[in-house]
Amino acid sequence: MKLYTYFRSSAAFRVRIALNLKGMTYQPEPVHLLRDGGRQRTAAFAAVNPQQLLPVLEHDGHYLTQSLAIIEYLDEVVAEPRLLPPDPPGRARVRSLALAIACEIHPLNNLRVLQYLTETLGLSDEQKNGWYRHWVETGLAAVERRLAAEPETGRHCHGDRPTLADCCLVPQVFNARRYGCDLSGVPTILRIHEQCMELEPFQKASPAAQPDAE
Repeated sequence: MKLYTYFRSSAAFRVRIALNLKGMTYQPEPVHLLRDGGRQRTAAFAAVNPQQLLPVLEHDGHYLTQSLAIIEYLDEVVAEPRLLPPDPPGRARVRSLALAIACEIHPLNNLRVLQYLTETLGLSDEQKNGWYRHWVETGLAAVERRLAAEPETGRHCHGDRPTLADCCLVPQVFNARRYGCDLSGVPTILRIHEQCMELEPFQKASPAAQPDAE
């Protein structure tokens, strides 16, 4: 099993967490997103993933893309620990929280979007970072309202075991802190994040613990 990854890629971070939670061993294949103009843009990597995005999981001759699809695949091939609840309402809630991060927050602060803002539209770094902080803070505030109000929230996003939602939440908090976002209004998110980071699978998946960390 091989994971095409980059230490600061939040989407790859999600999959690393899931692999660790499942106790699955894998070979990391770093793809530097900035070096040489972005090695994800090479013809060799485009043959692996035509979208030229990370992560990609190579398993049993298949190249699997899109982090949430990969994590659900892992949940199907390794039964325990489950990253999606057994009940339909629980699965829907966990998927909803994960999608609120992966589809509503992350795309607006993805590297290629930030590069377009500066390289094509000519925004300054200050303006780019303002864009980033606005959308991350807005998105996390909405997730906070749900986590704080819904009774299904426990030690983690859903109950007391990590799920797909936690796999998405932790990398987004890492990125938010990296860009200096104001997180004073999301105490439930910060509590869940800190409790996740007490667990070895999350620690081993963190950017600083990766072989390509800079």
